[in-house]
Amino acid sequence: MSSAFFRGLAASLSIVVGYVPVAISFGLAAIYAGFSAPLAVLVSVLVYAGASQFILLTLVAGGGTAASVVGIVFLMNLRHLFYGPALAPRLGKPRRLPLLALAWGLTDEVFATAISRLERQTEKDREAWYMGLQLGAYSSWVGGTAVGAFFGQDWIKDSEILMQTLGFVLPALFFALLLEIMPLVSRGVLWAAGAVAVLALLVLPAYGAIIAGMLAGALYALRRS
Repeated sequence: MSSAFFRGLAASLSIVVGYVPVAISFGLAAIYAGFSAPLAVLVSVLVYAGASQFILLTLVAGGGTAASVVGIVFLMNLRHLFYGPALAPRLGKPRRLPLLALAWGLTDEVFATAISRLERQTEKDREAWYMGLQLGAYSSWVGGTAVGAFFGQDWIKDSEILMQTLGFVLPALFFALLLEIMPLVSRGVLWAAGAVAVLALLVLPAYGAIIAGMLAGALYALRRS
């Protein structure tokens, strides 16, 4: 393992702090929804989609069909299609790993951290640094789910306030990472994306408004370039 990989792993700690409590709450929620502990962990291993996993639980518990569950979770995560093209040019060349390996752990928080810090690494170190960042975040999510699923019920089953508080951790983490990125992004892009997203919320669900805002920001950036 290179030193760049371990630097990326260290950089993931800010994400880990936010992921672990939310992942624990997902593990708990999965058990309450009727999932077995191993199945709850398997969902995090295979899906790894943060808030979308809670929606998945709701749909499954409500008797949703496989097609509806897959379709809704896919739409909620459609925004990730924008992340890869924005990040790929910053990874440098030559690439030693296939793009699929570089994309597997790309989440909102990993993207935000990579965009703001990746170019501080030398070009030859960027891929290893990024893989360390991904692995740290992914491991914390899967590990937190396991803790919640196997042990969490005994810890916080009587703490309703704590369960409600955990729901704010992930949005707060992403907002903090967003503040770090803001100096790197054109104010016009931010205003275009934000305004369209807010207006879209009047007629679309949250995930649709996010996608609309991202499209608006991308179109504004293309128009200005």
